[in-house]
Amino acid sequence: MSAVTVTSSQMSQAMRAILRTLVVLIAIVGPAGHAAEYHAGSLDIAGPWSRATPKGASVAAGYLTIKNTGTTADRLVAGSSDVAAKFEMHEMSMDNGVMKMRPLKDGLEIKPGETVTLGPQGLHIMFVGLKKPLQPGDHVKATLVFEKAGKVDVDFDVTGMGGPPGAGHDMPGMKM
Repeated sequence: MSAVTVTSSQMSQAMRAILRTLVVLIAIVGPAGHAAEYHAGSLDIAGPWSRATPKGASVAAGYLTIKNTGTTADRLVAGSSDVAAKFEMHEMSMDNGVMKMRPLKDGLEIKPGETVTLGPQGLHIMFVGLKKPLQPGDHVKATLVFEKAGKVDVDFDVTGMGGPPGAGHDMPGMKM
């Protein structure tokens, strides 16, 4: 084996390069890697978000992930927010090219060990009767009410209209 000699100047340059790389990685991954997380009983609630709404819109959708780490089912039964007159849980589906959206009358069950994702094109929360348009950078305060875990306050981060997880609008074909 041969020895490798590294000067202090080379070591300093290497350390600066590593530091620059770490700073860039933290800037890129940092904000996305720290999505808001909330806990209520055996439920872990992560990443609440919504999209900005155009002027005059009366509704907005909210998305998040709920994981049940317990041994019994729980149910999201209600909610509220100061930005809207009503808070509803909805299910969206496509039937022969026609979008159908309906409220979940009995709430949303989260079975033990199950993770339920509310997102565009599926299960979601509706903020109905918006009191003002949602703007990118806003934080929508809401309270989720679970059958067993009780109430938990969350903040929905508002992104641009093409916000996570990809481009597009919440509900294609729906005029807002």
